[in-house]
Amino acid sequence: MRILTKKDVQAVYTMKDAIADDKIALAAYSKGDATVPLRTNIDVQAEHGQSLYMPGYAAGEQPALGVKIVSVYPDNIDKGLPSVPATMVSLDPKTGIVSAIIDGTYLTQLRTGALQGAATDLLANPDAKVATLIGTGGQAPTQLEAMLNVRQLTRVYVSDIDHDRATKFAQDMTDRFGKQFNVDILPANDLSKAIRASDIITSVTTSKQATFDAADVQPGTHINGIGAYTPEMHEIPAALVQRADSVIFDTMDGVLAEAGDMITPLKEGLVTKAHYAGELGQLINGKIKGRQRHDQVTLFKAVGTAVLDVVVAEKILQAADKQHVGTSVDL
Repeated sequence: MRILTKKDVQAVYTMKDAIADDKIALAAYSKGDATVPLRTNIDVQAEHGQSLYMPGYAAGEQPALGVKIVSVYPDNIDKGLPSVPATMVSLDPKTGIVSAIIDGTYLTQLRTGALQGAATDLLANPDAKVATLIGTGGQAPTQLEAMLNVRQLTRVYVSDIDHDRATKFAQDMTDRFGKQFNVDILPANDLSKAIRASDIITSVTTSKQATFDAADVQPGTHINGIGAYTPEMHEIPAALVQRADSVIFDTMDGVLAEAGDMITPLKEGLVTKAHYAGELGQLINGKIKGRQRHDQVTLFKAVGTAVLDVVVAEKILQAADKQHVGTSVDL
């Protein structure tokens, strides 16, 4: 069994790797070559916490099997501990024996950023140059990194409900990515103006109301809704959902069960289910069409799926084995 920390993962596996492997995972899911049971949620009332278990299996030439364990313990902040710790347990699909334990927090950030990167790669206009990132939480750095990996952006605006936080994030990301990608990363002093100038918009928040105005979105823009994952959350404007020429999800069942910003327009009759074109895996498999014209508005909505975790974890393990990275433990 191999134990892999965040640093270990970063030493053997890149964002480009994750984007490619997320595409493989979604293609398998949409083909029916993956088994993703509903997650198990254990309520730990005594500690005001929850423990979630997200198993998955992907078949194919390189099968992957595992379970991600995610805990939500808000009181951990007072103890100086992570409030949402996560661990990925990978198993050998041929034997069922545990093959790796991986930092699940970083794995989640990586595969989620890569998920948006895959959608942006497939749906945004090839000549996209300006983007806006809304939200500067734990998922934001990999969301930014993914956009920079799939398009040659010259400018990225960063927005947050706390402008000082957005300013600090923009500076930190400039130090991290500015020279590498030759990009200006700036706080959005005027979000409406930033949205109007953007070819790509990525919102990664848990907001219960729209994080930007649909009227500011220009023809040809690609939008990613990555943050909202409950029926109460609505970061994407309903008017934009209605207006979009192509609306594609990571998983149809997941989004229509969990994402309020896609469920509500359907319930209110603003759109019909036919307005939702299908899954990104179906686009990858050539079963549906994505962007057809430069002036179309495309929208990608994701809530995440365990198939991404197991496939990316297996690919990380293979890379770590090949390069002899991590700590090996004999069971």
